[in-house]
Amino acid sequence: MSSPTPLQSFLGGLSLPVPVHALMLLNGNVFGISGYVHRATKGSFEALMGVTGLILGGMAVGKLEGAGPLRTDMPLPQVMLSGIFVGLGSKLANGCTSGHMIAGIARFSLRSIVATATFFTTGVITARLLHADLPAVGPADLTLGENGTKFLALQALPFAVAVGLYNFAPDLGKRGKSPSAIKKTDETSPHPESPKVHNITSGNAPHSFLRGLAYLTTSFGFAIALRLSNLTEQIRVVSFLLLPKHKAFDSSLFFLAIGAMPMAAGLYWFARGDESPRLGGKWAIPKRGKVDGKLLAGAAIFGVGWGMAAGPGLVNFGRALSTHTDLIQVGTWLGAVVLGGLLA
Repeated sequence: MSSPTPLQSFLGGLSLPVPVHALMLLNGNVFGISGYVHRATKGSFEALMGVTGLILGGMAVGKLEGAGPLRTDMPLPQVMLSGIFVGLGSKLANGCTSGHMIAGIARFSLRSIVATATFFTTGVITARLLHADLPAVGPADLTLGENGTKFLALQALPFAVAVGLYNFAPDLGKRGKSPSAIKKTDETSPHPESPKVHNITSGNAPHSFLRGLAYLTTSFGFAIALRLSNLTEQIRVVSFLLLPKHKAFDSSLFFLAIGAMPMAAGLYWFARGDESPRLGGKWAIPKRGKVDGKLLAGAAIFGVGWGMAAGPGLVNFGRALSTHTDLIQVGTWLGAVVLGGLLA
């Protein structure tokens, strides 16, 4: 049984955009979990560091909490099919919930708005078809939870590393246009996680190790914020997709959105700095793209997989490694995501 956690989810929502924005300021890149997975399979060092950070964050959660998150019990073939749909759909749509819903909508991307509406629609339909028998939601928990304070404190570590990288790393980003120049070049509508990016500035030679460290630490911080928000709990996400009139509806993710959306937009539009990416390289802001059939099909397929077995697989995989629980289910789902991406 799921119970709404308004305070935890709101604070987690406030926390999620911070590592997303930090990665943009440090490396000039868009944060996107599915993009990390797809690029890591092709040997990208930076994407691999992002994947590692999310897994390490999950392991830290496991060490703090022990038992795995609340989830729905599904047969393994359904878990595998869900992963394939998520991998295939996110690759076709060039984004998932982190890339489109958090990073993309913050920049008022039409593609991200349409993609989010599409995968929410198919996610709701799928959840109501497969999970309508979930038990009634429990009473709301208005506290920070047993470990909420620890998760808030733990986020200070990756935040401190990001601040240190920005202020004390070798200044590799003096030349080139600032992120504010993005608006002037009419490239403000991003295509999250797309490999086709618009390199706005020539920048300086990037520092590979420090850029990798930025991916690692921001992903770790994102993982901890996900747990604080309770987005790691599969059953809670599915319960949200059942919509308010259903007895099992869990409103936690509504409070997450209230915290995340204004914060993400505020950081992007009002805290973009006046430099090239701090750790060198180029601004890799995705091109303005049109809403096409590939985007709609990918988002729809992703939504089906999301509604079948929602939850961030990399974070939960790290938690499973740490606690030695649910390894088969989470590992199968994650492997299927990789397979789905390769099929796209």
